[in-house]
Amino acid sequence: MKFGAIDIGTNAARLLIGEVIQEDGKKFVNKVSYTRIPLRLGESVFESGRINKKKSEQFVKTMRAFQLISELFEVKELRACATSAMREAKNGKKIKHKIFQETGIEVETISGNEEANLIFGTFFLMDIDKTKPFMVVDVGGGSTEISVFSNGSREISQSFEIGTLRLLKGKTKETVWQEIYQWLDEHAPADDFTFYATGGNINKAHKLVGGVNIEPVELEKLKKLKNDLSALKLRQRMEQYQLKPDRADVLVPALEIYCNIMEKLHCHQVVVPKIGLSDGIIYDLHKKHRKRKQQAD
Repeated sequence: MKFGAIDIGTNAARLLIGEVIQEDGKKFVNKVSYTRIPLRLGESVFESGRINKKKSEQFVKTMRAFQLISELFEVKELRACATSAMREAKNGKKIKHKIFQETGIEVETISGNEEANLIFGTFFLMDIDKTKPFMVVDVGGGSTEISVFSNGSREISQSFEIGTLRLLKGKTKETVWQEIYQWLDEHAPADDFTFYATGGNINKAHKLVGGVNIEPVELEKLKKLKNDLSALKLRQRMEQYQLKPDRADVLVPALEIYCNIMEKLHCHQVVVPKIGLSDGIIYDLHKKHRKRKQQAD
């Protein structure tokens, strides 16, 4: 049974159509179709606090396209979640109403905590050691979420207003790194722990440094990639690393955030599970559908 997940981020909007499969006693989200549109709602939100007319029109067209693709794949249920940029857009409610009128899609603006909950719902489908403490850092276009886990349970998490597009636009507070480091001093695991990183940029970086599956990647490799990319102009990054324009510019600030946090924690390796919000939405829809079915039976 197919479900549709729309992730409306600060940098891009994504549609994942997937189904939950069980093999050898383990469940996983099978990705049937994936569409990514570099919508960049954050460009206007960080400048004026609003989504401008042009972006609004592009937003509606994107949702209309996602709705049609979902129909073609005959999805059972579709859920659309918006994150950082929509949380800050003063005219977000008006735009969501227009999208609903024209496409029938009801866009939910979710908190950083709800975003983390959805991601971690899928996270535990992986075969990981839940007895060992671990930390998950998710870097988006407008915000960065850091969560600490112990004995398989999330102990604490925090969302910080720093992200790739926000950094590019110079819209971060001067004190944000101080706030992050202070939070890490208070809440980071004291003992040996595993560092996980999620988000589209770390997925791309993992591929560029030759990462294999979910084997740990050395911090030094990520730092070298960041430095190599920083030395190039945008066009050179695109040509040498086969990057799309909307990835070539945000990859450097993303790596800066991940590397700074790892260095602060004296963490030399990172695991990249390559899961995100859209995977979490699919799994959440699957669980709710099964629960309704069981109640009906």
